[in-house]
Amino acid sequence: MQLNIQFINAFTDTLFKGNSAAVIMLEQWLNNDLMQAIATENMLAETAFIIKLSDGRYHIRWFSPLTEIDFCGHASLASAYVLFNKNKSLSSLVFHADAVGDFNIEKEGDFITMNFPLMMPEPVAEIPDLLLDGLSIKPAQVLKNTQAYFAVYENEEDVINVMQNVDKIKQLAPLDVVVTSTSKRYDFISRYFWPANGGDEDPVTGSIHAGLAPYWSKRLRVTSLLARQASYRGGLLKCTVLNERVLVSGKAVKYLSGTIDV
Repeated sequence: MQLNIQFINAFTDTLFKGNSAAVIMLEQWLNNDLMQAIATENMLAETAFIIKLSDGRYHIRWFSPLTEIDFCGHASLASAYVLFNKNKSLSSLVFHADAVGDFNIEKEGDFITMNFPLMMPEPVAEIPDLLLDGLSIKPAQVLKNTQAYFAVYENEEDVINVMQNVDKIKQLAPLDVVVTSTSKRYDFISRYFWPANGGDEDPVTGSIHAGLAPYWSKRLRVTSLLARQASYRGGLLKCTVLNERVLVSGKAVKYLSGTIDV
């Protein structure tokens, strides 16, 4: 069986920057083991598999090299980029994912805007020792949502310089860890550690901005924010916080188109 595949760099307009995702369109689902094997072989942060439903929506599933992921922003942006480029007259679409339901995606010029559920983190009453021992710099505050612990720092140098103890952070599974602070150039920056679910550090994590954006929106008293994920590849995200939703926008660029034999 041959499948078409594309590698897309998301949250950037520059090759070799942002976060890479593989996108594969299917007529029907492959078995889970095969989809996982493909994602493991690709060795990208995520591989997205998409099926067009009879009502025009697209069912999307995301696999890291290790496991299926409930919610992934950059692979959603990459998938939308592929669909918009396949049909130039298309300017909006709807994705469905089992864990987050339906979410709309709009194309506005070079930007693709994803409408995510708001996932505001809440303060942690008792901070896990594994988290404190797993970060080389102690955070000023710790919160969490259903996706990750949020380690908040007072300055961006701490976010850039903090190192993780992979063995300890991995034991916080199923939750990952995002470190974040305000920034001189952007409204906020972040880094994302996810050794239990995908890799040591994710280059750009669109989904976590459904929690980061409302947190910083409340603290900074603004609804529109410019964010940078300060990984080795880096990525730029525009965020707008609504009542119960978060708009996360970014650009994308294609790196590869090809065919795989499975």
